[in-house]
Amino acid sequence: MVKVSVVIPVYNVEDFLGECLDSIINQTLNDIEIICVNDGSKDKSLEILNEYANKDNRITVISQKNGGHAAATNRGMELAKGKYLYLMDSDDILDLTALEKTYNLAEEKNADLVIFQAINYYMDKDEYVKAENYSMNELADYVGDKIFNYKDIKDFLFKIAVTPWSKLYNNEFVKKSGAKFPEGLIFDDNVFFFEVLFNAERIAFYREHLFKRRWYSSSSTTAGDKRFADTIEINNLIIKVFIKYGLFDEFKEFLFNRKIKIVYMRFKKVKDEFKPYFYDKMKEDFESMLNDEIYDGFLDSLSFKNRTIFENVINSSSCEEFLSSMEVFDLKNKINSLMDENKYLKKLNKELLDSNSWKITKPLRKIRNRK
Repeated sequence: MVKVSVVIPVYNVEDFLGECLDSIINQTLNDIEIICVNDGSKDKSLEILNEYANKDNRITVISQKNGGHAAATNRGMELAKGKYLYLMDSDDILDLTALEKTYNLAEEKNADLVIFQAINYYMDKDEYVKAENYSMNELADYVGDKIFNYKDIKDFLFKIAVTPWSKLYNNEFVKKSGAKFPEGLIFDDNVFFFEVLFNAERIAFYREHLFKRRWYSSSSTTAGDKRFADTIEINNLIIKVFIKYGLFDEFKEFLFNRKIKIVYMRFKKVKDEFKPYFYDKMKEDFESMLNDEIYDGFLDSLSFKNRTIFENVINSSSCEEFLSSMEVFDLKNKINSLMDENKYLKKLNKELLDSNSWKITKPLRKIRNRK
C-alpha cells in the first residue's frame, strides 16, 4: 500500500498545471500515487498530463466528460488506494515537504484528519498574503499539539478553512464516512468538509503554511458568473448535514444568519448580467423557507441587516427593485453612521474644551493682568 494517494481534478488549467504537477512529483515523500482526472479539458491540459505520466509511473491519467470539480474529485477518490488521501487543486502549489510532514504527524497521532495552513498568492500583484481564513491561528493556538474532534472546538467550527487541499485524510476513514462532494455545484467543498469533520474522532493541526492558493480572475470561485447561485443550494445542504448529525438545534441561529449573509455576499460579487438570474433563485429559495418547518421562527433569529436583506428579497418584484431597496438601506446606514460619528466628535470636543479650558484662556488672563 502506498503511503499517500494524491487526487488532482483537472479542467482547462494549461497555464498552471505544470507547476502544480512539479510540486507533487518532487515531494520529499516519494511513496505516493498520483491520480489525475481530466474533466473534459478543451485546452492542452490532457497533453500535459500524458507528458508527465510518460515520465513518472506514479501518475495515472483518467479522462471523463466534463462533470465539474466534484465529479472529477469523487472519481479520483474512488480509485485511491493509499493509506492517506490528499486532494490537490490543479492550479495551485504544494510545498515540497507537505506530504512527508503531514504523513508523519498523522502516523504519530493516529489521526483521521490533519489540518495545515495555506497562504494566498495574488497573481495580478505577484503578492503572497497570510490571511487568517487559511492560517487559522486562533484554532492553532487553542488546540496546540493536542488531538481533538469537533466537540472540542465548537467555537471554531466556522473558522476552519473548508478547503480540501489544506488537509490530509486517512483514506479508510473517508471511505467509511461516506463523504462525497455534491456534484454539479461549485463551492462543493463546504459540504464535504462538514461531513468529514463530524465523523472525525482524531484531528491534528500542523502549524505551517504548506500550500499556495493561487487567485486569478478566471477561477471558478472568483469568476462571478451564474454558477455563484449554487451557493444557495450549498447552504441548504450544509443545514441538512447539521440536521443529519443532530447539531441543527444547537447551531441553527448561526446557520440562518450565515446563509443569508453568504448568499447576499455572493450576489454582490456576481457580474451585473447574472444578477437577475441569481435574484430569481434567491427569491424562490427564500419564499420556500417561509413554508418549511425547519425555518419555523427563523426571522426572529436574524440580525437586523440579514432580516432586511431577506424581507427586501421577498417583497421586491424584480432584481432592480431589490437592488434599489438595498441601496436605500446602505445609504441610511451610512447616514446613521455619520450621525453617530458626529455625536462622538462633538462629545470629544466638549471634553477637550472642559479639560483644557485653563490652557485656552491663559493668554486672555495674561492680557487682563497686564492691564
